[in-house]
Amino acid sequence: RSAPAEDVVRAARDADAAGFIAGFPSGYATWVGDRGAQCSGGQRQRIAIARALVRRPGVLLLDEPTSALDSQAEEAVQASIERILADGSRRTTLIIAHRLSTIQSADVIFVVEAGRIVERGTHAQLADLADGLYRKLALAQGHAPRAP
Repeated sequence: RSAPAEDVVRAARDADAAGFIAGFPSGYATWVGDRGAQCSGGQRQRIAIARALVRRPGVLLLDEPTSALDSQAEEAVQASIERILADGSRRTTLIIAHRLSTIQSADVIFVVEAGRIVERGTHAQLADLADGLYRKLALAQGHAPRAP
């Protein structure tokens, strides 16, 4: 199913993909993948996010959106996620991630262990739990949570 061009461009801009798409040989009409333009992991991820956004979902699920990316690509994808979260839409966005940098600005973070929610709160609230799992994960990933 095709979408109006303005919706595609808006979604690409929101996903921080418009710049590199404009550099493709045929712009938005370029085939990507094995027989088309080659994309980096970060570019593929941002295209996937744009494709999801163009559908205007009521719920957007991002499962490990930065897991296989280098730090530069992760930063670009993270910026697009931040833009999506702040776009004022009435969409619910669920982000599943092991990297705390991907979720620390979320309104609510649920920490799951062995299939059960063991902690819930904002980054600041969870980082303040002295014996909390989130705090331990933050320290293991090199984040310096606030002292309790």
